[in-house]
Amino acid sequence: MTLNLSEKQLKVLERLRQFARERGYMPSLRELAQELGIAYATVRQHLDALKRKGFLASDGQAHGLSLLREKLGSEAGVEVPVIGTIAAGRPIEALEAVERPIVVSAQMARGEAYALRVRGDSMVDDHILDGDYVIVEPASTVDDGAIAVALLEDGTATLKRVYREKGRIRLQPANPAMSPLYVKKLRIQGRVRGVLRCT
Repeated sequence: MTLNLSEKQLKVLERLRQFARERGYMPSLRELAQELGIAYATVRQHLDALKRKGFLASDGQAHGLSLLREKLGSEAGVEVPVIGTIAAGRPIEALEAVERPIVVSAQMARGEAYALRVRGDSMVDDHILDGDYVIVEPASTVDDGAIAVALLEDGTATLKRVYREKGRIRLQPANPAMSPLYVKKLRIQGRVRGVLRCT
């Protein structure tokens, strides 16, 4: 089955699940708007869409939302682990820092997919912003031009488009204000399958 939710709707759905797990009850619309940092009317629109698509039910009370878990398990997507941070800018040390799993489209979460939180703005023209999550499919090679998680010889990691050139590899940012990085060797950790906007 294909996912019929937008990234923003997925974000609302995940925040509902997280709120319920942490506090033991579903949020009111106002609480959810505050949690997400968006307008009450916008939250209502997203919730209405989630109800129409069969992911939520409501009894009309302030805390009367309920998740339709059987739908959530089959169509809404899958949970992927968030295992750390990736630099979209100057490479940073490749450290794992586990966060709560996030829910993403099953189309994005192939195989042993995982998520990394993006730090930096070198990929903005590819619509990958600081604070976003990238969904990564483990891979040891990628096609030229693919966005990849690249581990450099010094142990740092970065998120860039990879191009093989004569005698070197070009790691190309998607930000005209930034210069490419040239290396002799690197290790590909995975290819980016999608982006989840979290701001």
